[in-house]
Amino acid sequence: MIKPDLLFEHVLTHYRGIFATLFLLPVSAVYGAYAGIRNWISFRLNSAPAKHADRVEAVIRQIVDWKMQGAEQKLCTARSGWKTMSELVPKYKLSHRRIDVGMYDLLEIDKQRQIVRVEPLATMGQISRNLISRGWTLPVVPELDSLTVGGLIMGFGVETSSHKYGLFQHICESFEIVTAEGKLVKCSPSENSELFYQIPWSHGTLGFLVAAELKIVPVKNYVRLHYQPVYSLDDMVSVFERASRDAENNDFVEGLVYGRDQAVIMVGRLVDAVGSDGSLNAIGRWYKPWFYKHVQSCLDHRKEGVEYLPVRDYFHRHTRSYFWAMEEIIPFGNHPVFRALLGWALPPRIELLKYTETQTTQRLREKFHVIQDMLMPIRYLKQSIVYFDEHFRLYPLWLSPMAIKDNGGQPGFVHSFRTEEGAVDEMYVDIGAYGTPGKKDFDNAIALPLLEKFVIDYQGYQALYARTTMSREAFRTMFDHAGYDQLRERLPYCRQAFDEVYDKVSSKGRVSPVEMRKLEKAG
Repeated sequence: MIKPDLLFEHVLTHYRGIFATLFLLPVSAVYGAYAGIRNWISFRLNSAPAKHADRVEAVIRQIVDWKMQGAEQKLCTARSGWKTMSELVPKYKLSHRRIDVGMYDLLEIDKQRQIVRVEPLATMGQISRNLISRGWTLPVVPELDSLTVGGLIMGFGVETSSHKYGLFQHICESFEIVTAEGKLVKCSPSENSELFYQIPWSHGTLGFLVAAELKIVPVKNYVRLHYQPVYSLDDMVSVFERASRDAENNDFVEGLVYGRDQAVIMVGRLVDAVGSDGSLNAIGRWYKPWFYKHVQSCLDHRKEGVEYLPVRDYFHRHTRSYFWAMEEIIPFGNHPVFRALLGWALPPRIELLKYTETQTTQRLREKFHVIQDMLMPIRYLKQSIVYFDEHFRLYPLWLSPMAIKDNGGQPGFVHSFRTEEGAVDEMYVDIGAYGTPGKKDFDNAIALPLLEKFVIDYQGYQALYARTTMSREAFRTMFDHAGYDQLRERLPYCRQAFDEVYDKVSSKGRVSPVEMRKLEKAG
């Protein structure tokens, strides 16, 4: 007789699509409905602002208690590590003292100043829904509904408007931080500016984020999206770069690369009404084809054209399919019958997907599966596509242009590209690689270190939600720690309370879901 645990592992490994359909989707749908109703009630009753000060005081009290008890343990947030967007789970939470920062709400929309003030666990889906209903939007709306403001600030956030507005950090007007000393500090470009510029990418190692002010801009009803298939690498690079540098005419720029010489470049513009040059496509409806499949049809049919997408459908066009990762989880998920019956329940929640990983799928993922975002100077886009083709042969690839702002030479983890002559170029491109490479005898243990070296050699950056094999020295070569190190030395209790960023994102701080389950069980 097969043992129950072995049978369960067999089902999860070999019938994951069926398991996800029968169990993960219903649970995800129920939880999503609960969270949505809670957020709606909280915002409509305008109760969050009154409670926010009490929540901040609760954070401060927890830190004061930590200090009074000897300040022996490192600190981290109490939020479950299973909810992060990384494929890994933070191990350090098992040994650190957890500070409850349960702050999920929109606090205020100030139309005169054109800002929205939010708590750190407010999500992109929650914010975009509330703002659009009032005629506003964030200038940069990172793709997936469940991404949080805190994660996008402390990590990084990018979208197809980033060529115009920069990274998510560049739409931030101010941060409110509770430091390891137990003090509430507000920082902005004009107030505590040194702290303000070091918060992005710092992964909670300078203090606990309790609120942020984000820029908002007026929104329109639709995005006019122009699809242009290209059939050579040179055309791909030239069309994409030209569109990315034209921020005056293009509100959005995106590329989906389906082969070394094949891609669809999309440029979008906010408009009030559907024009006569294209049709309306409500791509966000549950029964619609997954967006990347829809885009691929333009390439297959050699069809250039225009569509009008409802603006929120555009912002979250890759959410249902997690770009194209859902195809490996539910292979039949884009079938018309599945979409019609269960497309409304997609995607399953990321924490459930991680928690149901098996030892077999762990081994396969670690050796063969890739989830990486590399931020490369746009001038090296051609070399980067060639590199990915030769070493990974993984398609589609996601191209999203971004401006890494110079900010007048202010400090920070990432900087604009500088030539040997000193010329500054802010334009980068996020190359997103998600899935199983097609290269023969591919092994992540070999490919990932080589990729990270390539990124460093070409003055790029790696998104830190992803797995890294870099040494501490290589990590410090990629990211500028000069201002960060000085700030950690000066802030009281900071080094005593918080790890360095490397300690949280490297293999020292994160493990696979399977390993984490074992550690939690043993603990």
